[in-house]
Amino acid sequence: MTDTVSRRSTLRLLGAAIAVATAATGGLTPPSRAWAQDKPDAGVAPRVEALIAKLTLDEKISLLHGATDPATLGQAGYVPGVKRLGIPPLRLADGPAGVRVTKHATALPAPVLLASAFDPALARRYGQVIGREGRALGQDVLLSPMVNLIRTPYAGRNFETFSEDPLLSSDLVAAEIEGIQGEGLIATVKHYAMNNQEKDRTTVDVRIDEQTMHETELRAFEAAVRAGAGAVMGAYNKVNGTYACESKPLLTDILRTRWGFDGWVMTDWHAAHSTVNALTAGLDMEMPDGAYFGAALKTAAQDRSVLEQHIDRAVGRVLTVLDRFGLLGGKASPRPARDAEAGAAVALEVAKAGATLLRNEQGTLPLTAGNIAVIGPTGTLPFVSGGGSAHVVPDHADSPLDAIRVRAGRGAKVTSALGEDLYGKPLPASALSPDFTSEGQGVGTGRTWTYDGKLTVAEADEWTFVIHYSAASAALRPKVLVDGKELFPVKPGYGEWFSGGLIYTAPDGLNVRRATVRLTKGTHTLKITAKGGDTGQLFRLRHTTGATRAKDVAAAVRVARAARHVVLFAYEDATEGQDRTSIALPGHQEELIEAVTAVNPRTTVVLNTSSATSMPWLARTGAVLQMYYPGQEGAAATAAVLFGDCDPGGRLTQSFPVDDDRHPVAGDAARYPGVDGREEYSEGIRLGYRWYDAEGVPPLFPFGHGLSYTSFSYEDLSVRTAGGGLDVAFTVRNTGRRAGVAVPQVYVGKSPDLRLDQVVRVLGGYRRLSLRAGEQRHVTVHIAARTLSSWDPTVHDWALGTGPRTVWVGASSRDLRLRGRGDVRG
Repeated sequence: MTDTVSRRSTLRLLGAAIAVATAATGGLTPPSRAWAQDKPDAGVAPRVEALIAKLTLDEKISLLHGATDPATLGQAGYVPGVKRLGIPPLRLADGPAGVRVTKHATALPAPVLLASAFDPALARRYGQVIGREGRALGQDVLLSPMVNLIRTPYAGRNFETFSEDPLLSSDLVAAEIEGIQGEGLIATVKHYAMNNQEKDRTTVDVRIDEQTMHETELRAFEAAVRAGAGAVMGAYNKVNGTYACESKPLLTDILRTRWGFDGWVMTDWHAAHSTVNALTAGLDMEMPDGAYFGAALKTAAQDRSVLEQHIDRAVGRVLTVLDRFGLLGGKASPRPARDAEAGAAVALEVAKAGATLLRNEQGTLPLTAGNIAVIGPTGTLPFVSGGGSAHVVPDHADSPLDAIRVRAGRGAKVTSALGEDLYGKPLPASALSPDFTSEGQGVGTGRTWTYDGKLTVAEADEWTFVIHYSAASAALRPKVLVDGKELFPVKPGYGEWFSGGLIYTAPDGLNVRRATVRLTKGTHTLKITAKGGDTGQLFRLRHTTGATRAKDVAAAVRVARAARHVVLFAYEDATEGQDRTSIALPGHQEELIEAVTAVNPRTTVVLNTSSATSMPWLARTGAVLQMYYPGQEGAAATAAVLFGDCDPGGRLTQSFPVDDDRHPVAGDAARYPGVDGREEYSEGIRLGYRWYDAEGVPPLFPFGHGLSYTSFSYEDLSVRTAGGGLDVAFTVRNTGRRAGVAVPQVYVGKSPDLRLDQVVRVLGGYRRLSLRAGEQRHVTVHIAARTLSSWDPTVHDWALGTGPRTVWVGASSRDLRLRGRGDVRG
């Protein structure tokens, strides 16, 4: 450990003196001192050097790529060890919101909900839960946290990351990594770098200038390195013309030489594209197999197109981390037992702390006793997490309806209505000729079941067919053709690998797929082929139509009209592998909200969504509560906030646009999703709220926004020079009649002395405060020199923004209560 720390510290001290030249495209050329590249064993501990000397070439290569786990626990990856030398195998699990294996784990709230608490200490405890459970569940490496910035509201994985703001993301990722690794689990920060969308993620070429890259996306990755992250995952996309996983500017010049990273770099799954270029650029491990770092690497070593010292360098990086975590030579600490109760407590605390109240008119919330109507499919079904890598098998998950009933007590009347049908209604027998058991058709092992009949439609309508099926393989999904058109074909590429956390799984666990077609009045052909495969399968074929939707909405309206309070749950089901196509709520939920709020203005809309949502219905609601994907304790947390058992303590970590036409990448295909495979980050450093400020565009809700059940005043501002930055002191007073949470935010304006591009204001710091009624607290928030600096591409380093700087203190990026000035001195 001493050698490791010494090397990291030395490299960091050197970093400020290393000039990294810039290519014409804005990428970085090799540094003037590339000894970290040429001397791969610099700083390697003697025990690691001794191990490398004993390894055969085949053994070395086996440590640099994934393989099939002979005793898999359902994790994402596996690297075989070398038993004769005491090098253990490694199991690598996804885990942005809990450990993703086949066994039960604590399903924590989505990272974006954690971030909404603006509380690094809570992020550290969040990491501790994952770290302990990862080790308890037989894992060695966590493929998390994700720290890519929220650049576009359409990105399918926005819920897996933290924020649009570099400072907030930096604070949270560092704290979470400390929590994870403090429990002995190796953390992997991802996806390095500029992986800010799912659309074309494996091919898109991100073009970004040097200043933008360092001031936005790279800052949180640097914070993760400084927090000691053991591993970094390279992104799928290209950056300035080169795949991220073979980019020497990213993997060596910045990551290792400038930042002093001494862990290992792995690919995202199947993100390798070369052997020689990737290894020499600084990639150490290919996952999940060895297409390039297996036999091809051995051949390259034998014909000397790759020097064995580069292989030794990569092996040394892996072994150095294992040594640091006590995993070599059988020295690993015993694996702990899971503490499900402690995990659940943290999950509940995070969900309550991040709950963000966006609107609250006429005292709609907290709820009072009386007749309460719960409407919406996610009111009766627990919505735990998003899909893809973030999915966790939870210990339990209650429905919000049940939690609201329990909290309301026996004296209250709680009714419910579906409102929007996610899983379809049985096909009417009268419409089928001949009839068949559409609600539960079994197909025996090795058997094939077929149906060739007619479907009679009484009126022209939009039909959504919904197939529920038990087969694990998409290839065995029942084949359904209406008028000769196949409804549920297998998606190409990785399309079938990723599915959402809610709408793709029925309440009884069957897989679900949907297809919408317009059917004319009359008779249509319906053909079905279902195979039993090796284990047999069960399937259901259901439907929804405009007529069935109208009935569901009418039922919801009746329930809402009869109630004093309405809690309407709305959803958006995001997943890795695909972006959203609109920030509007999916399906026909907007129509449902319009209908319900028309008869009951005391309607609270609870949003279980991944990211920003447009709200054309906003003015008709009483309240809007953003809960994102709240984890296994989400129902209890939602009920606690609705009834005022706790203050809604969250604040937005991303700006919410008014609609699809007014946000930083709107109307510019070159910015998103890219044109001809190339994407321009032409907004530059104006990311998120910085763009809204620069363009004078009002967001629907600004960065940092969130309401409380009490009120706060801000006063007594003073600013002074301190510690190379500024200390901003002020007093926050709870002026209401109940306890509550305030999150004062400090913003800082431009430097008059810098001849560089600057934004109107940036977040300089923040503080989360819990204050009793009438309580006041004097706080000091430090704005660090890094936040007061801009990246100067002419010298390839940070330039401190000296001179008088305007400082604001407020409740959001647009609700600025105090204004002062501080003098930054060089």
